Amino acid sequence: MAKSKKKWSQDVTEHSNAMDLKEGVFKSDDPKKIARSIKHSAEESDRRKSSPFRAAMSMLTFYINRAGEQLSKKRRYTLEKAKNELRKDFGRQPRH
Repeated sequence: MAKSKKKWSQDVTEHSNAMDLKEGVFKSDDPKKIARSIKHSAEESDRRKSSPFRAAMSMLTFYINRAGEQLSKKRRYTLEKAKNELRKDFGRQPRH
């Protein structure tokens, strides 16, 4: 019997019951575009269990943590900037 090569984190990303993300959202080089897309997905989801801000930030943090050391410095920087853009989009103070 062949063992599945998928990791649990990939399964969560693909089949999360929290919200539907636009395909390829994390591949963008524009932090504002990433933040807007995640915010839109969080606000439109009727399956999330927390506030739109928490759901959006959790999904972004989950992606960053899941990628771990596989992320280049440039990619990690872009995604961390997306976190600050997400905070701004939700009317919160960005971190420095």
